[in-house]
Amino acid sequence: MSRFRLFPALIALLLAAGVAAAQAQDGGWASYRDAYRAMVVFEKYGKPKHLIQSHFQVMPREKGAPIDGLRLSLQGKSTQLNLPLDATGRTVFPLLKAAYDENAALVLNRPIGQYVLRPRVTVLVRPDGVYEAAELRAACNQALQFARYADASARSLSCAGVRFGFARKGAAPVVRVRNGDSAQALPVVDGAIFADDADDGFKTVLYRFGDAPARGQVVTQEAPLGIAPVFE
Repeated sequence: MSRFRLFPALIALLLAAGVAAAQAQDGGWASYRDAYRAMVVFEKYGKPKHLIQSHFQVMPREKGAPIDGLRLSLQGKSTQLNLPLDATGRTVFPLLKAAYDENAALVLNRPIGQYVLRPRVTVLVRPDGVYEAAELRAACNQALQFARYADASARSLSCAGVRFGFARKGAAPVVRVRNGDSAQALPVVDGAIFADDADDGFKTVLYRFGDAPARGQVVTQEAPLGIAPVFE
């Protein structure tokens, strides 16, 4: 098991809210109201969060659960919305009072018991692919402060780095650490973008703060699917 742990606070939050797949019904749906209560915590959080973002994620409960073709929708008496999932299973979660009041259903087109539904906080992706080292540290710290806000058990954790996640297929991504005139490519490995995710078929690059100078830049040749803060 990896010694890195990612957002145990949010896992506990979802379990408390009842949004985990174990709560879902056999018909392939989960409570929008419970998901809303978990997701609104980030929206109401008042400390700095301009470098991070929150999504709602559908991820496999166990390795091998199919991802291709997975669809999520919000269905209620007055609300019918498709919630497109990106390649990591994340979607922008709509905070709708009408859907909350009528306790609309979050519906999957697959047996929901094979998946876990949960919030996911990640670092914002920059369109130019250039990340200041200091800004990545600050983003990880923002995510950590939110995790501690959501769950006191996260207070013992610290920021170890960030993990860049890229598509499963195609050429290997290129991620370089640039400091002055020198640039060094970071190793690419196959694995999960998020430490608690059973879907380990992505190409990933780990940028560890302890191995890097406080100044400099991280440059990605192509936009990552997601950037996960890594705690230990």
